[in-house]
Amino acid sequence: MVVFVALIVLLVIGILLSASLGQLPIGPSQVFGALLRGIGIDNAWATDDRLIEQTLWQIRFPRVAMSLLVGATLAIAGGVMQAVFGNPLAEPGVVGVSSGAALGAATAITFGMSFFGGWTIAAFAFLGGLLATLVVYATARAQGRTEIVTLLLTGIAVNAFGGAGLALITFLGDTQSREQIIFWQLGSINGTRWDEVFIVAVVGLAAIAIALLLAPQYDLLSLGDRTAAHLGIKVERLRIVSVVLVALMTGVGVAFVGIIAFVGLVVPHLVRMLLGPSHRWLLAVSVLGGGALLVWADLLARTLVVASDLPIGMLTSLVGGPFFYWLIRRSRRQAGGWG
Repeated sequence: MVVFVALIVLLVIGILLSASLGQLPIGPSQVFGALLRGIGIDNAWATDDRLIEQTLWQIRFPRVAMSLLVGATLAIAGGVMQAVFGNPLAEPGVVGVSSGAALGAATAITFGMSFFGGWTIAAFAFLGGLLATLVVYATARAQGRTEIVTLLLTGIAVNAFGGAGLALITFLGDTQSREQIIFWQLGSINGTRWDEVFIVAVVGLAAIAIALLLAPQYDLLSLGDRTAAHLGIKVERLRIVSVVLVALMTGVGVAFVGIIAFVGLVVPHLVRMLLGPSHRWLLAVSVLGGGALLVWADLLARTLVVASDLPIGMLTSLVGGPFFYWLIRRSRRQAGGWG
């Protein structure tokens, strides 16, 4: 409960600061007043300054909402992957899901595909992420268990293929397409629009709700496939549904903000260390942790360098890379090596 409350406080502070700080300073009270006015509550804190109102509702609020949603979906996607693969090293970026999703989205943009209207990019990102996840899952499973070495090697191969595919698409595309592909590779929430937030909210929140409903089954799955099956869990169906959920959550985020690595690795693992392995709490708290992490990361991306917007994917990798190294070292010490 302490961790839950602390994350809520951290998230609220991050949201207020992210909406307040920038080239146009806005007081936290004005931010709060604008939010209240936005839901139809008149108050004394709201400002009549049109520039402030436009800055908040057209630039900063969509950006905060997108960072919160993408952080939450990536974190819970990582938690689900760790439950399905049965080890703490699984993460959408590490095993190639993000690069597969980015390749799918880049393909849709470069060739001007519009089969699903405004949902086309997200749909192709989902298909690319799903294909990458299925390849990793099918390759890493052997004799009823997931081989960690195979998991990591397959992830490296999928990431390499995704990178090569992005390079090819970059070569084939025009200038605008190339700029968007570079944007995906770096990851950025700059320029987020409300219609994009709506798509991520609809898809992401639905997938998060399903993942939370499946949490008790993940607890049983952690006991082993045979035990879970004896307790009434349809193991393979659960894994397939989970794979689709991970691809959906990763794909819809990558489609609009690019590749943001390690959120799905760092957050669930830290929550597991603090609260234990129960997936009901792990996934629920990971939603808050992921949202808070990306809100603060986006705040740093906008404010660390004056008049510049750093790629948010770069910042998360700077934190996640050393953490991943520590996690590998820790796993080897506990297990006495891979195997």
